[in-house]
Amino acid sequence: MSVLTHDTRSRTAGIGLVLALVAAGSFGLSGALADGLLATGWTPITVVILRLLIGAGCLLPFALRDLRGRWRTLVQDWRLVLAYAAFGMALAQLGFFSAVQHMAVGPALLIEYTSPAAVVLWLWLRRGERPTIITGLGAVVVATGLVLVLGLLAGTHLSLPGVLWALSAMIGGAGYYLLAAHPSRVPATALTTASLVLGALMLLSVALTGMLPLGASVVTVRFASADVPWWVPILALGVISGGIAYSSGIAAVRRLGSRLASFAGILELVFAVAFAWMMLGQTPTTVQVLGGALVLAGIIVLRLGERAPRNPESTSGSPEELRAETVGVG
Repeated sequence: MSVLTHDTRSRTAGIGLVLALVAAGSFGLSGALADGLLATGWTPITVVILRLLIGAGCLLPFALRDLRGRWRTLVQDWRLVLAYAAFGMALAQLGFFSAVQHMAVGPALLIEYTSPAAVVLWLWLRRGERPTIITGLGAVVVATGLVLVLGLLAGTHLSLPGVLWALSAMIGGAGYYLLAAHPSRVPATALTTASLVLGALMLLSVALTGMLPLGASVVTVRFASADVPWWVPILALGVISGGIAYSSGIAAVRRLGSRLASFAGILELVFAVAFAWMMLGQTPTTVQVLGGALVLAGIIVLRLGERAPRNPESTSGSPEELRAETVGVG
């Protein structure tokens, strides 16, 4: 029986890692796609709003199928849905795109992607889940790899407003992982769809205040290998970097837990470098390649430091609640 349980957990973790890889690749594509749009006059908040709304439209049929008329679950878990939209969608996006108005993209990304450390710290202080030595070692290796991937060894001037905005994006990212792992009766597709819509509405309300301007262009978007109509990268952002990225990300968190999934999500940066190389002609340096290898090694070390989940046979509740509890944090 114990062998069977171990095999089941191993398969669940394997599926979770594959989903995390899909999510990281999908999210990583967004930078290269958005770069071409921003170069033609699109504003960041306009791109993000359309990305969230198109992603929600793609997921809506699957969300309705999975809900099967159980609209009450959305109402019962409205706090979770609203918090996920505010942190995982609106705050993370608004914080990052506001940060890059004051500082370079590399430092802003590095600050935002300290969210795994925030997750570990939160679980330690709030729930008493002290990180293991191996987990700490994995975190150090990942952080070292990120510094190399982002090319920050030469030193970069950081502005205070930019740092504060990037820290808000980090808080949003940490909230994304913690909230996505929270036990819920809402199917992942429904949670994602509702949060995408609410997040877009939150960002639209911010844009309407004039804090961040709306702006778009219909001119051809230029990439390294081809020129494409403006709607091609917009649709790709919505379908791939919106619907697929968020849904697979939530599904991965529910199988892996907040800590491991948050570190696996850092692979987005490695994918972002690769896509920028292929689509924008931004060739990575040898140091960046070494950094990517360190990120992968750090995630493996972190996986070795993960604590085993509690015995699912000792937990009561519905099958869906049980699954969320046993594969979640801790």
